[in-house]
Amino acid sequence: MVENSTQIQAFTEGPPRVSEWRRFWRVFLQRRIVIFGLVVLGLLVFSAAFANIIAPHNPYVGVMADSLQQPNKTYWLGTDIQGRDTLSRIIFGARTVLEVGFITVTIGAVSGFALGMLAGYFGGAVSAVILRVMDAMMSFPMLIMAMLLAAVLGGGLQNVIIALTIASIPGNARVMNGLVLTTKQNDYVLAERAMGTSNLRIMLSHILPNALPPMIVLITLQLGGIIMAEAGLSYLGIGIKPPGAAWGAMVNTGYPYLLDHPILSFAPGIAIMLVVFAFNMIGDGLRDALDPRLRGLL
Repeated sequence: MVENSTQIQAFTEGPPRVSEWRRFWRVFLQRRIVIFGLVVLGLLVFSAAFANIIAPHNPYVGVMADSLQQPNKTYWLGTDIQGRDTLSRIIFGARTVLEVGFITVTIGAVSGFALGMLAGYFGGAVSAVILRVMDAMMSFPMLIMAMLLAAVLGGGLQNVIIALTIASIPGNARVMNGLVLTTKQNDYVLAERAMGTSNLRIMLSHILPNALPPMIVLITLQLGGIIMAEAGLSYLGIGIKPPGAAWGAMVNTGYPYLLDHPILSFAPGIAIMLVVFAFNMIGDGLRDALDPRLRGLL
């Protein structure tokens, strides 16, 4: 009798509940390359937050007598043609990277999410108008459109953010539209509509939470592309205006001295490479951690 009750209890008891946060962090941090990306991102944020303290020299004012110095004890990464410290300009350039990256991605994601959700949920004429406009915008590569808008608006941090934000909206809207088309056919959404729940409540309470994990991954991966686009615009001279510290502009400034002073271009170029690589690796880690197929892992 005791054995029967024990067997019945074993069959009736479900598997132990696994903490979703524990599972998320376990999957997210299981690859060392993701940890490396987090370290690079932490250094980027630290440099931007404490640039005034850790920068050894003024990044905007140089000493002409120290023009084109090779790396030494005073200038660890040398100086440019105007005698400005390369290391200090890289440190202050981290602020430009974070400002452009996060502001652009945030505004572009919110706008794209809203347009994609409206198009996918309501369909019909609303979907036709929104998606045709997005298709027209996507006919131009993101960098080409950003270059066109930046050339029309002019250089400067604000105009670069506007140009990159507009260029990033179509991709977000298209992906969100596809997710909404899939999610709105689920039984729980159809039940909510049959109960008379408002469209706004359904979109915010049921569709958005289910579509958010893939969009978080997309946002993280977009950060690398936005940083590359900003560097490209600055390299071409239609991005951040001098004497502002921008890594792309620093690569362009050091290009004429590539043979004698390669550090002027290599240092900011390596910084761009590491930051873009870090965001891509973090995006891959988030994709694995948020994948429902891995939900059984601890």
